Amino acid sequence: MDRSFFLPDAVHVAPQLLGAILEVDSAEGPVGVRITETEAYMGVGTAGRYDPGSHSKDRKTPRNASMFLEAGHAYVYFSYGMHFALNLVCSPAGTASGVLVRAGQVIDGVELAVARHHAKRPPTEGTGGPLKEPQLARGPGNLATALGITREAHDGKDLFAAPFRILLPAQPVQSIATGPRVGVAGVAGGPEFPWRFWVPGEPSVSAFRPGRNAPR
Repeated sequence: MDRSFFLPDAVHVAPQLLGAILEVDSAEGPVGVRITETEAYMGVGTAGRYDPGSHSKDRKTPRNASMFLEAGHAYVYFSYGMHFALNLVCSPAGTASGVLVRAGQVIDGVELAVARHHAKRPPTEGTGGPLKEPQLARGPGNLATALGITREAHDGKDLFAAPFRILLPAQPVQSIATGPRVGVAGVAGGPEFPWRFWVPGEPSVSAFRPGRNAPR
């Protein structure tokens, strides 16, 4: 994979990322995931319909500034005061579109991913025990925890330089499902925006949850 892969807008890139390998290195070692679920978000400068679900829908701000970087950078935000979320920036510089990496299968560094989850939320009696492997990177918060992603360390970083490593799969995913985005409020979370893409039958894919007032 090279930077040109991310030059199209996020709606085109998001399904092509399924099956790709994303690895993030750290002082503790690397963790790698096979991407199984993505969502596209379109913002300022993109063609097509206005996306009210995008952080960059109206203007550039200190929070979303990384979305306007050259294609192939990371945009990391803190979600609901609880967890980080990793987005891969698409489109030429100055045009804001990005792919949220919603879920993946941990294929390298499983023990480190487990340790990070335990450090964030120690398992206690009655919680059902530690996360099983398909759950380690299920949902954007779990994925960011498994990879060790934080806004401070990774926002605005180049995906083609350390600590990131990203590879296309040897063969494209054979079957791709698509539907509304998870937890997005209003019309942006409904069928007019079928910009969530996932590998059918893959156990690491997160469950669908409609957003507030999203049409069914």
